[in-house]
Amino acid sequence: MRFHQDNAKDEAATIWSVKHGEPHVAVAAVARRFSVTFSGLVLRWTVFTDMALRAVLKSSAGALLESCLKARSCGSASLSGPRAGCVAGVFAALPPVRQYARGAKTVKKTVPQSQLSDLPPTMLKMDYSAVPLAQTTDDVVKRLLSLELGCHTDKLKLKTEQLIAKVQRDENDHSSVEVRVAILTARIRNYQEHLQKHPKDKANKRRMLMAIDRRKKHLKNLRLVHYEAFERVCEQLGITYTFPPEYYRWATRRWLAKKAFCIKVFKEVQKQKAEKRLQMKQSVASKETEAAKAQ
Repeated sequence: MRFHQDNAKDEAATIWSVKHGEPHVAVAAVARRFSVTFSGLVLRWTVFTDMALRAVLKSSAGALLESCLKARSCGSASLSGPRAGCVAGVFAALPPVRQYARGAKTVKKTVPQSQLSDLPPTMLKMDYSAVPLAQTTDDVVKRLLSLELGCHTDKLKLKTEQLIAKVQRDENDHSSVEVRVAILTARIRNYQEHLQKHPKDKANKRRMLMAIDRRKKHLKNLRLVHYEAFERVCEQLGITYTFPPEYYRWATRRWLAKKAFCIKVFKEVQKQKAEKRLQMKQSVASKETEAAKAQ
């Protein structure tokens, strides 16, 4: 209540001083009003006071009153953010206090197609595919026994059986090297799909690497024993066989220097042996010529 009374008194004092030609009273009243309204903002108080003094020096009492009213309306509009000039030549547009960063654009990662995507949802589960009664039952029961309502394990079992059927030697083959490679291939691809969604799963990553090493040993053995079967397995399962590296150790500076020194020593030894062989050949040839002359 007292705040509004003080504002009314300051307005009356400002109007009276302008009418009677006493601008310094108007300046004091304006400065007092802004200091009361925005207490604590010393910088703003000084800006408004300088504005009023410049208006007093440059214009008459009427121009002073107009500038003071404009300054009041501009100052009470907002306490934060950029402000345009209230009076021509007095205020300038202030730069923004802070440049807010734009949100980063999220790049969608392309997820490769799953190995289980080619299985139709109407296909029966592996446990019920050989049951003749499941083929003639109604649609509701078929849906319950199909892959549409099956879990991930049921789909993986069916996919494994499909890969085994591609490479097995006969219908009763369930333990050959080709079948084991097919089982490991289905398992490895399942681990790869899981790790793309959960890259921090270290336990499954370790199991995947162990399965890859096991499959690599089977393929290496199959390549040495039966090369035609090896090519057929790689073609049917879509496996790209890469040869193991020549060395399984890190190429450090010390190892490279030692290797270069061993190669140099080996070449020198071979050179000395070649010279000895040449000398022996020459000595044998000289002995044969001497024996021929003696005869």
